[in-house]
Amino acid sequence: MTRNYAQLHDPNAEYTMRDLSAETMGVTGERGGSRNVEITDVQTTMIDGNFPWTLVRVYTDAGVVGTGEAYWGAGVPELVQRMTPFVVGENPLDIDRLTEHLVQKMSGEGSIGGVTVTAISGIETALHDVAGKILDVPAYQLLGGKYRDEVRVYCDCHTEEEADPDACADEAERVVEDLGYDALKFDLDVPSGLEKDRANRHLRPGEIRHKAEIVEKVTERVKDRADVAFDCHWTFSAGSAKRLAESIEEFDVWWLEDPVPPENHDVQREVTQFTSTPIAAGENVYRKHGHRRLLEEQAVDIIAPDLPKVGGMRETRKIADMADTYYTPVAMHNVASPVATMAAAHVGASIPNSLAVEYHSYELGWWEDLVEEDVIENGYIEVPEKPGLGVTLDMDVVEERMVDGEELFDEA
Repeated sequence: MTRNYAQLHDPNAEYTMRDLSAETMGVTGERGGSRNVEITDVQTTMIDGNFPWTLVRVYTDAGVVGTGEAYWGAGVPELVQRMTPFVVGENPLDIDRLTEHLVQKMSGEGSIGGVTVTAISGIETALHDVAGKILDVPAYQLLGGKYRDEVRVYCDCHTEEEADPDACADEAERVVEDLGYDALKFDLDVPSGLEKDRANRHLRPGEIRHKAEIVEKVTERVKDRADVAFDCHWTFSAGSAKRLAESIEEFDVWWLEDPVPPENHDVQREVTQFTSTPIAAGENVYRKHGHRRLLEEQAVDIIAPDLPKVGGMRETRKIADMADTYYTPVAMHNVASPVATMAAAHVGASIPNSLAVEYHSYELGWWEDLVEEDVIENGYIEVPEKPGLGVTLDMDVVEERMVDGEELFDEA
């Protein structure tokens, strides 16, 4: 049976994803061998970390279970539950097809951005874990192989007095010397005590000097022992962002992140092209389409997608490929558990233009306890050779750390 265009693009049409695969993509014959696998269920459990991490598990009739993670956000577990009937009975190896079909089926829920893309990201990442286990290959192999055996991690640092330049410098030295990181990030949207009206996004001269002092003291303290980036969290006006970027040009700044709000690409481009201070952005746009203008218009020096938010592993790889055509490096934003952090490491290993993956939980003493394997050693992640993502949930820790009211998902 041949279906017309309207039927294929109607989210309420009576057809299955197997119809879509066989009839529109030319797949014929019986499935066999390692491909004779079907998805039986998708479940979520939310962990109470320094952010509420949504873990996603995909179950199959072969007994193979894959684990992924979606960026935290209200409604993500409900969206995953809403999508589950669209993948049950389907082949988990068809990652691209299933992901694109979820985007199509969830168009009414806003699947070009926001929490719907985030929920799809969790399923997509879990599919990579399943597929790697079925095919007996590490996840990076599903992305085309690897450029490197280990991926650099940058540590997002904080102090009890984040506005104190000396305290920031002390913490930078501690993280480099005691924890072994050679890549750091500090916040610059911290109060200086000179603010009059934060809502207008304007930085007064004294505020500029205060932020420049943080940059100067941190970079001078670590010197060549570490690269240091600074995050503004979309806080400043275009003029203030330009003055801030100009004031720190003399220092060894790895990048200045999100100095202006993310909605207006024209302003983003203007700020980036105004200064020699490298500018990074990207965590607040979705899928490759959201990153296209940032790259095409050279509105960033460094692109910073967030894997469990942006669409998943292959979507991040697609963004990196697009960035590579503009010779733009990738520094993945990441506030995730060890699950999505390891997924980001697999992507980072598979692309040529990877700078580093963020680590946002160094103050959370049990972060790595969530999985059985070691993840970060001396500021780097050794990319696992085990099938799939290469991490195994410690179910006792998962149960202990669940958000109140959550239910533990099935082990198998």
